[in-house]
Amino acid sequence: MRWWIAGCSLVFAIGTALQNFVVIDAELVARAASLAGTPVSDGFLTGLRLVGDVYLVGNLLGLLALTGRPWVFWLVLAVNATQAAGVFAIPPSVWRATVDLYGWVGLLPSVVTDGGALVLTVVLVSRRFRTRSRPRRTDRRRTASRSARG
Repeated sequence: MRWWIAGCSLVFAIGTALQNFVVIDAELVARAASLAGTPVSDGFLTGLRLVGDVYLVGNLLGLLALTGRPWVFWLVLAVNATQAAGVFAIPPSVWRATVDLYGWVGLLPSVVTDGGALVLTVVLVSRRFRTRSRPRRTDRRRTASRSARG
């Protein structure tokens, strides 16, 4: 599972970097604002890229899953759960502007990172509950040896 988490984190980091530094630019922000009928505020692009940078670092920290440290699980879960919300948090005008400027290919980095983050979050949560509710093999052996003695 550690390798799978690290692999997903690497793919999501690449997708986030592409989204943050290739797809999102001043022209996209202006087009999305125009479609939404809102003015473009100064510093919006910088703020948007700052958020992307935070997710890029978060995704790269997911590579630490290979260390097996428990805190990495919770970090990966938090980063991916919030990144998955991007599918719902991004206004439709941004999706439309992306398609207008780059075609459907422009959507791929976001679909891979946000959609993949959603899948990874579901897998991690289900895996966590499954391991919590199922007795461990060593617990079953101890119980069996106690009942055999008794």
